[in-house]
Amino acid sequence: MAQELKGNNDVIVIGGGVNGLVAAAYLAKAGRKVLLLEKKDALGGIAVTEEFFPGSKFSSLVDGAGYFAPAVASDLKLHQHGLEIVPVDTIVYSLQPSGQNLLITQDVSATVEEIAKFSAEDARAYPKFVELLGKISAVVAGIMHMTPPDLPEIGWENLLNLRPLIKPVRKIGRVDFAEVLRVMPMPVADLLNEWFESEIVKGAIAASALLNTSLGPQEAGTGYNFLFNWAGSNNGFFRSSGNIVGGMGALSEALVNAAKKLGVELRSNSPIDKILVSNGIASGVELSSGDQYSAKAVVSATDLHTTFMKLVDPYYLDQTFVRHLENIKYRGTTARVHYVLTELPGFRAVNGEAQKLISGHLQISPTITYLQQAYDPVKYGRYSEDPYLDIFIPTLSDPSLSSDGAQLMSVTVKFMPYHLQDGKWDSTRDDLARLVTNKITEYAPGFEKLVKHQKVITPLDLERDYDLPEGNLTHGEMTLDQFMWMRPIPGYGQYRAPIKNLYLCSAATHPGGGITGINGKNAAREILKG
Repeated sequence: MAQELKGNNDVIVIGGGVNGLVAAAYLAKAGRKVLLLEKKDALGGIAVTEEFFPGSKFSSLVDGAGYFAPAVASDLKLHQHGLEIVPVDTIVYSLQPSGQNLLITQDVSATVEEIAKFSAEDARAYPKFVELLGKISAVVAGIMHMTPPDLPEIGWENLLNLRPLIKPVRKIGRVDFAEVLRVMPMPVADLLNEWFESEIVKGAIAASALLNTSLGPQEAGTGYNFLFNWAGSNNGFFRSSGNIVGGMGALSEALVNAAKKLGVELRSNSPIDKILVSNGIASGVELSSGDQYSAKAVVSATDLHTTFMKLVDPYYLDQTFVRHLENIKYRGTTARVHYVLTELPGFRAVNGEAQKLISGHLQISPTITYLQQAYDPVKYGRYSEDPYLDIFIPTLSDPSLSSDGAQLMSVTVKFMPYHLQDGKWDSTRDDLARLVTNKITEYAPGFEKLVKHQKVITPLDLERDYDLPEGNLTHGEMTLDQFMWMRPIPGYGQYRAPIKNLYLCSAATHPGGGITGINGKNAAREILKG
């Protein structure tokens, strides 16, 4: 007979990904008794380190130091719980077929010298570009940390929620704030065309706007993604740099340690069968085992389809809400390929400073046109033979990931549509591996001979193995129509579900994906308000 525990918990959190762990930790820090339930045997969601081959550990889905919010790391004292980030000066090393590669670092003066090899005008423009975009992205950073207003109804409480915007808006002034509103709906290509003339410079910078979306650089709204990534970066530039020692799983481990220290009860291998609702109020959960746990509030850190289409009785959802759920755009276009290499690849034009040059993110995104052409086939259910590749070699800053001294390489492959017009991903896996290996070999002759092992993660694998609908890493595409008060759906942008005492904190909520932890922090703040 099922065991029912009444009144033991203030809050139950469903899902042990980063946002679930963050929300649980903040709630426990505020004195709440919190139970977190995760269906898998490991916590962390997409922030995981996996040993795909003996002695070789990879950050499965995302690389580097990520975009985790420093404020959250500080609040939860994650550095006291094992989080260690190795700084890397290189932001982007943009590879070119000719070997005349472009290096962008955190040293603006050094980057100006690099850009001058391609365009003197662009070299003069770059410092002003960094200054202005850094200022206006601070406004987006403020937006990320606030609870969106409940449009179209706005009350005094909503106006108070706008306080995080006041300081950055005052700092940049009305003129530059107007620039924020102008840039957000723009194609990132149009924005960069206003500043730079070199296609190589524009291609190197534009790629950061495309990692969490299925759009090309000439598509409207990629300006928003560009500002979002700049706002969330850990270095004040258009994308983060650095590497977490132990891989992304080490971030999750630090969060687990922090949550435990604060008193959160963590249970893995605890799949939820349904969210219990009594008199229209969420009252607990029932596990697949039949055990039931009660709580004053339930928080879902899972995607919206799982939460409402699988765990909630449809009786409690009106048709308008369900229709909005069914219309959430996912459209995942990301694949990953991991390599174990016998030695470092020899990229063209890389000399004795190889380790410095390739210690950050390497991009095969030679020009804006290349990026757009890599995206265009997605509209027809196909992928390009010349994909945009984002390459990271984590063993350069963290040799401990490889026990036998081999070099590890992880590649994010864009754009690979979840919905293939011809074929299925399980039968296309080997084709994808060959495509990526051959493309890297064009820029690093002999690369294919260095490959000892390879692991391919297709968009279908992202859904099947990592619970990401349509292979979308952000639980819903990062587009302006799924932004702020419209994220996850219109009317529910304040981390509250249509069922009383049921809350939301996954990447489907504001501000979106990117492993920032901000969703969990914001949701906890709203839950504590009651």
